[in-house]
Amino acid sequence: LPNISKSLEMYQRGLQVQSPITQTLAKGPGQFSKGVAPVYLQKGKGARVWDVDGNEYLDYNMGIGPLSLGYCIPEIDAAIQDQLKDGITFSLMHPLEVEVAEILHDIIPNAEVVKYSKTGADVTTAAVRVARAFTGREKVFCCGYHGWHDWYIGITSRNNGIPDGIKDLSFTFGYNDIESIKNALDETVACVILEPFIFEKPKAGFLQELAEICKANGTLLIFDEMWTGFRIALGGAQEFFGVKADLATFSKACANGMPLAILTGRKDVMDLFEQDVFSYTTFGGEALSLAACKATIAYMKEHQVAKVLEEKGAWLQNEYTKLVNLLGMNHITSCVGYPCRTMLTYQAEGQNPLALKTFMQQELLQKGILWGGFHNMSYSHTQEDLEYTMKAYAEILPRLQVAIQTNTVESSLQGELLEAVFRKVDQHNIKPKNA
Repeated sequence: LPNISKSLEMYQRGLQVQSPITQTLAKGPGQFSKGVAPVYLQKGKGARVWDVDGNEYLDYNMGIGPLSLGYCIPEIDAAIQDQLKDGITFSLMHPLEVEVAEILHDIIPNAEVVKYSKTGADVTTAAVRVARAFTGREKVFCCGYHGWHDWYIGITSRNNGIPDGIKDLSFTFGYNDIESIKNALDETVACVILEPFIFEKPKAGFLQELAEICKANGTLLIFDEMWTGFRIALGGAQEFFGVKADLATFSKACANGMPLAILTGRKDVMDLFEQDVFSYTTFGGEALSLAACKATIAYMKEHQVAKVLEEKGAWLQNEYTKLVNLLGMNHITSCVGYPCRTMLTYQAEGQNPLALKTFMQQELLQKGILWGGFHNMSYSHTQEDLEYTMKAYAEILPRLQVAIQTNTVESSLQGELLEAVFRKVDQHNIKPKNA
């Protein structure tokens, strides 16, 4: 395993002055085996990162999504540096605000108009707020993860500090369960917000029928495209599935690591931001991120990035499936999702799934692979990287198989078990309390 002494020293320093110690849950020490996994990264290039101890890793987290192209892409860095010479944030609006909006208008199906912010939670919350204002309704149906703001986090297990009145306005539904939505939609529902897909694929016609029943009910449909935007297709899930949402939100992949979030939608709805709905931020027009976004989209067009992500991800997904079938482990592990972002699942009778995942992470670290259970594909992942990864899986999976058979998975771990995420995924409460 890598020497992570400097990481651990920095971690102890951080514990003295930070709470929580991580600003992004998925990057925190709870999602990486404490004691054996690096805690702090120093730099990145392409699809590789180096930790503060100087260890090099092939990265499949890719900044938890934003690095769709890879670290330190020359064209993107040059765009940022060129803008930096002129300034970052100004006292009036900047031309890039218009230029990028024109580009987004041309590639995103529902982008009649465009609004900017800095984080995904900002724009999902703005979308819900304007949907409530437009419809005159209050209730929200949601499916997926939509950020830390009150309207969403109130339906999770980490909802302390949120008034009951706000919690009682949000309801969850199971993905692909169109009948539950039909049965619950009424004149009190302002919007339905969902990730167009996470890892489960939509049933035939699910998204199309969802759009239809929302329209018939006077409910706005919001696509949270943090993960799908610019990855599954340049125009996101709306382009890929041929479904237009009333509002859509984007971040992560649009600026290759720079902080930018985007809300797109119908003009008649978005016009409410002019006078009736307040959603502004000092850094909404920050120019470095807009320059990065403009350059990233140009790069994606030139290099057909969405097509490349699909091809590379499909190769890895197919080879993994072949391997587990060959080993007779398809009842234990699978690779699920669309190729641009896949997840590896692990389960075995009598075993803690988190222990199985921790075992895999520990063994992959010894191969120089930084892995959190996902393949977040980037343009910078090479065929050689993918082949190296499959060789690593081919060595590690048989060891996992033996550890399961001998019930030694947990005793083989040299670090701590990974922590479970907090999000509710199967406690759906779509029916209002008084129904």
